[in-house]
Amino acid sequence: MISIIIPTYNEEKSIDELISHLLATKNGQKVEILVVDGGSTDQTKKIAKNAGARVVISPDKGRASQMNYGAQKASADILYFLHADTFPPVGYANNISKKIIDGFDCGCFRLKFNDPHPVLSFYAWFTRFNIDVFRFGDQSLFVKKALFQKVGGFDEELLVMEDQEIVTRLKNRAQFCIIKREVVTSARKYQRFGVFKLQLIFAIIVFLFYLKISQEVLAHFYKTFMSGEQH
Repeated sequence: MISIIIPTYNEEKSIDELISHLLATKNGQKVEILVVDGGSTDQTKKIAKNAGARVVISPDKGRASQMNYGAQKASADILYFLHADTFPPVGYANNISKKIIDGFDCGCFRLKFNDPHPVLSFYAWFTRFNIDVFRFGDQSLFVKKALFQKVGGFDEELLVMEDQEIVTRLKNRAQFCIIKREVVTSARKYQRFGVFKLQLIFAIIVFLFYLKISQEVLAHFYKTFMSGEQH
């Protein structure tokens, strides 16, 4: 079985469609869909439960904290972390299981946006390379629960870049693979702020992160441009 862990905060517009997609495309594989809510004020929790997910309330809001809490509550030995606006390919659960059998204890999919903008397509093209700087949370992440616990889970001290940072630690302990199929993620942030502007913002954040600029500075920079969005 695979435990699919989805951190949410006010995702009522997409959560039903995502859960229905996950159930319809698991191709016979046994999955547990675990929605870890960070205190939504809309109908996210109710909709998720009615759609067939198990809903738990995280004691702390924040993607890293919510995903760690979901891992604690997960029933399966394989964890699959997924953003609420990202849709895996048909047969995703079989793809993950096969890689586990092949000896990979962690990995992700390639990325594709639901917008054909050439800049977004170019950006997503780089996710095929097994280079840490090209690892993003939108690609989703599968990992054996024992390995996840061994590396200490997501770093809850990180306000941004928690998805990318854990990959580096995982790769120090196990083989990491990139499945040659794509998850499709929402381009809503790019459509809202502008493709070139937002890509520049993300590039600056990545650059500053590797320069070890403080999380407070990175978070302030991010929130200045992403007001109203969960990190």
